[in-house]
Amino acid sequence: MSETARPFAGFEGRLALITGGGSGIGLATAKRLIDEGATVVVADLDASAGERAAAIGASFVQLDVGDPDAWAAAVQDVTEEHGGLDVAYLNAGIMTQPASERGITKIDLVNLPLEDYRRVMSVNVDGVVFGIQAVLPAIAERGGGAIVATSSLAGLLAYPTDSVYAGTKAFVIGVVRSMARILAKQNITINAVCPGGVITNIIGPPGTAERMAERGADLMDPAAIAEGVVQAITSGESGQAWMCQSGRDPERYAFGKVPGIED
Repeated sequence: MSETARPFAGFEGRLALITGGGSGIGLATAKRLIDEGATVVVADLDASAGERAAAIGASFVQLDVGDPDAWAAAVQDVTEEHGGLDVAYLNAGIMTQPASERGITKIDLVNLPLEDYRRVMSVNVDGVVFGIQAVLPAIAERGGGAIVATSSLAGLLAYPTDSVYAGTKAFVIGVVRSMARILAKQNITINAVCPGGVITNIIGPPGTAERMAERGADLMDPAAIAEGVVQAITSGESGQAWMCQSGRDPERYAFGKVPGIED
């Protein structure tokens, strides 16, 4: 399902909030939006991300995306300081278990510890739901805007390496597609970006990407995903999953139709 809204009229003078913005895709997107003229607030659980945000000209707010009260306080702080909110990029995400120096580890769903399950659901699922709940009133008050959430190709394909992570990313796509028609009435677009492998902390400590590349992994620079985020925001479309793959421009996933319902 694709919905459309009034075309996004550029980033100059707009305020963007980016979760998981202290490194990787979030930081690259913050840089890109600042270059486009936006004012950016980086949100991250890691307090040291404040220094990285300041280095690129962004503001910083510490945020646990799995805490709805923290979300409410963060959005209130941002809107009071900057006068409103136009764009929210819900990017914070983790794998089910931390990656090792060998890269992403296969997860045994049957024997998955409860604490690992709760942790990934809190960031990848609660972080999106609570984020949408918190930012929507502020964006609507500005007359419209854009929400983007980071999913993954793992949300579109079978991903036996980490089935719980894949499930959380499929959840993101389902929410985006389902909310698109509702938010179109408020002139708010909502889309997902679905990266393949990216050189970020999620795949392991520094040096992991190089070792994975030696084994044939084709990993992307986070800046390539930032381009997909910009395209999702500026397209005027909603309810889309924008795939970001190595060597290809960002492109919309072609969802099939349910016979008898969507004919």
